[in-house]
Amino acid sequence: MIRYDLVCSAEHAFDSWFRDSAAYDKAVAAGLVACPVCGSTRVEKALMAPAVAGIDRPAREAPPEARQPVAAADPRREAMIAVLREMKKHVLANADPVGDKFAEEALKIHFGEAEPRSIYGEATAEEARRLIEEGVEFAPLPVLPEEGN
Repeated sequence: MIRYDLVCSAEHAFDSWFRDSAAYDKAVAAGLVACPVCGSTRVEKALMAPAVAGIDRPAREAPPEARQPVAAADPRREAMIAVLREMKKHVLANADPVGDKFAEEALKIHFGEAEPRSIYGEATAEEARRLIEEGVEFAPLPVLPEEGN
């Protein structure tokens, strides 16, 4: 596991854990890493200092520009998150989970080889591109703030 210091396009600093650097690259490319403050999925790695074991140093406090106060909850943001939460809840309750066979099943439904129905699951970026090329309409489920990064 690796922990990255991240920063969003609005310059909010946060961190997140990933299996490895490839997992980070994949998650960011798929828009799955979101700022916990503003919800932006435009994130990148922040400059990090490596942790060096065996050296006794006093704990350093983050510089003032890195310490950002948590803004008061924006009612519009909270309303949007509530709508996304309800949408996701509805999809999970009313669609069939197909796991990593999402692209395969979506294509079968699209071409009339399977009964039309709502499904959800996982797709790689390559599979998503193929679905788009074939004209299959789909949308990613939102990653909600309580699900963490």
